[in-house]
This record gives sequence, structure tokens and C-alpha cells, in this order.
Amino acid sequence: MEQWLPLFNIFLNSPSPVGEASLWFQGGLQPSLSTSSFLSLLLSPSPTPQQRSPPNSIFFLTLPSLVQARILSFFSSEHRRFSRSLLRTLAARVLHSGRSDFWVRRAARNLFDVLPLDVSDSLEPSRVVELEENGDEFAFLPNWLRDHAASTTPLLPWLPLSPKHLHSKLHVKDQAFRKNAHRTMDFGSESVGRNQDNEMEEFSRHLDALGREKALALRAEFLALNSTSKAMLICEEIRKLCVDYGANNWATILGLIEPWEADDETVSLLLSNLSTENDINATGWPAYVLCSFVLPKYLTLNSPASRVLLSVTIGFCKLHPTAAVDALLFPLTLRKEGINVVLSDVLSRIIKECLNPMHVSAFCQRLVCGEGDDKECICLPCHQDRLSNELVWTESLFVLFQHILNLDVWLTPDTVDMLVSVIAENAGKFSKSLKFGNFLLCLVTKCGNASKMHKDSLEKVAKQTDTFVTKSILSKLSDL
Repeated sequence: MEQWLPLFNIFLNSPSPVGEASLWFQGGLQPSLSTSSFLSLLLSPSPTPQQRSPPNSIFFLTLPSLVQARILSFFSSEHRRFSRSLLRTLAARVLHSGRSDFWVRRAARNLFDVLPLDVSDSLEPSRVVELEENGDEFAFLPNWLRDHAASTTPLLPWLPLSPKHLHSKLHVKDQAFRKNAHRTMDFGSESVGRNQDNEMEEFSRHLDALGREKALALRAEFLALNSTSKAMLICEEIRKLCVDYGANNWATILGLIEPWEADDETVSLLLSNLSTENDINATGWPAYVLCSFVLPKYLTLNSPASRVLLSVTIGFCKLHPTAAVDALLFPLTLRKEGINVVLSDVLSRIIKECLNPMHVSAFCQRLVCGEGDDKECICLPCHQDRLSNELVWTESLFVLFQHILNLDVWLTPDTVDMLVSVIAENAGKFSKSLKFGNFLLCLVTKCGNASKMHKDSLEKVAKQTDTFVTKSILSKLSDL
């Protein structure tokens, strides 16, 4: 029982219990413990049965309702880690107890929804008994695999492959794929590995004089654009030129065309025609579209973006969130001057409307903790001089992180550690900044458990500030 106390503490006190519990199972599980032993503990008889409790009351039902609901929500999210039969048994016990809170019963039904059996079938008492008698098959091999394991014939006779059968290019591709694997995230249609673009580059031909002439001619037509039909025709010509010369020439071609020089209405027309989900059948193409059509406009933005530009940007980023991270969010946050108030508002809207909270968490981790290739972004060579290799911490950047925290995004422990370090370094610079103080208060409020580990450092920082939220920050820290 004592070994599980840290886990119960997470379910009781954590503002994001599902995420923290998942991390605890990944890194904090002792060899003597297992996922099945945790379920067995919850299903064990109540240690102190009350007179009014049924004789078959289980330990799980003695826990506070809040903890019960959180544990069941965790099981719904991480059900693949656990025995399905034991999960069904637990959910059925909760629903048959008749003493559970509304939210606990709802969480139990949600757990049934993610398991194969129908709720109606699972709720039958005879079915519950049958599941208990069958025992836990979670740790056993399936029958078809057990039969193959007992035979002497290999299941996959062609493995292992001899290195002499592998071409040297395969090794190069594998190394490139592994190097960039941490940047590959599952965003719907863009979940295909980026090594597809590397394969395209092998078949790309050099951009010759004819290709440059075509690109410059398209630039002239592009700047003289005056109709929707003409915009669609130019989009097709740009797409065809990029397909003809391959992925490794996209940056050069788009740099010659200079699509960012057009007005916002023209860019909106073109971007709408280039926003198909499988454009050019390459995952990198949407990123190059973003970094050439709209990124330069935002890099020089000092006044609020036009409604047309912001609307088409958000629509494109919703279709291509991976491209939005690599070709818009990263370059803008790494701007040499740092982000300003206008960019902070733009980035907040894109993050809120286009990205999943878990992907925002991954973006924050790469941005704050990443080194070298981790912060690599997609940008045309002609705009590289506007970017920095390191974050420039401004008031607006702290405001952006405050907006992210207010979206209930769970930040990883190393992200919080680095943020606390940055806060300590910049406390003197922003001692009278209300925006900095509001971010610090938000961090302590939203990341209470993580802030506990840095309580002393955060108190020193709070005492250096001189705003009307200073007392609130110190009060929150004293309550941790």
C-alpha cells in the first residue's frame, strides 16, 4: 500500500492528474509493482467495512469521490496499460454499488465506452462474476502467438537481415530519420514521417536557368494579379514548377517569386487555393507555403494584423498544424527583437484555435528546453538573418506563456524547471512589470505541484517584484 501513496497523492492534489499519473507509471514504477497489482489493490476487500456497507465492498469505493473519478478518468485514457477484464470488473462494481457520486458513475460509464464490451452486457451481475472467475489474461500471450512460440519454425523467417543485404543509402536515410524523429508529431494527415521529403530530394534536379526564368515570370504575374481566376491559375503554375524541380528547390523557387510582397487580399486568395490537405503529396510543402507567403509579413508586424490575413492564416494552420509549428510559431518566437504585443496576440490565437493541448506542451518543451536541432525551423534563406538562435525574453513572451497556461496546457517538468530558471535570471529586469508579475502568479497557480519544488527560488523572485500582485504571489507560494 505504501508504494502507491505517491500515486494516490497525485490523484488527490494534482491539477492535471491524468498526465502526471501517466508519467509516474512511466518512470516511477518499481520492479516489484505492476499495473495489475494496482488494480488488484483497488478491487481488494474494504479494510474497514462499515455496518451499512455491503459485505463485498471494495477498497476503491472507500476513497473520496474526487479521487475515484480521477482514477477512472485515468483508466479511460490509459486503458491499454491495464487488464481489460479487471477494468470492466472495477467499473461494474462502481455502477452496482449504488453509493457512488454522479461524476464517479459517469467516469465509470466513460471507461466502459473505451472498452470492447457493451455497457449493457457489462452491467449484468452474472457477467461481472464471469469476468472475475476467468482471471487476468492481460500478462499472457494471445493464443495464436503462443502456438507459434511453441513451434520450432520462426514466425518471421526472413529476420534478422544481414547488413550485407542493406544498401548504404538505407543507412544514411535511417540516420537522417532518427535525427529528426523527435520532431515528427501525429497531426492527422501530416503524421507521415518527414523522410518522404528526403526521398523526394534524391530525385530533384538542379534549378537551371529556365526554371529561374519561369519563377521570375511568375513573380511578375503574381504582383500584377487582379482576379480570382488568375490567382487559381498562378497557384497551379507555382505548384507545377515546384513539382518539376523537387523539394530541395522549393526554397529557391519561392524566394525568387517573393509571394510575401503581395497585399493581404492577394495572399488570402493564393493561400486558400494552396491549402488542400495533401498538397503535392509531401508533408513539407505546407510549411514552405507558410514561411514564404505569411511568415515575412508577421516578422515585420508592428500593428494589428488585418482580419483577412489573420483569418486565412488560422484556416491554413488548422489544416496543417505541424507546418504551423515549424514554419510560423518557431520562427516568430525566435525573432531577433523578440515578440511584441501584436505577435503575442497572433500566436495566442493560432495556439488556441489550431493546436491540441498536448502538442502545445511539446512545442513549449522544444522552445524552452531544446538545443541545436531541436529549435530548427523552416524559413527561407533570405529571412534567416531576422531570426536568433536563442529566445529573447520580452514582456510579450511572458504574456504568451500566460495565455498557454490559461488554456490548461500541461507543461512537462523540465519545461517548468527551465521557466523558473529564466524567471530568476530576468527578475531584476522585469521587477516593476505587471505582465511579468501576472505570468509569475499564473505559473504558481496553474503549476502548483511543480512550483513546490522551486518554492524558495520563486519566493526570492517574488520579493524582487514591486507590483500589486506581489502579495498574491507570496500568498500562493506560502500555501504550497
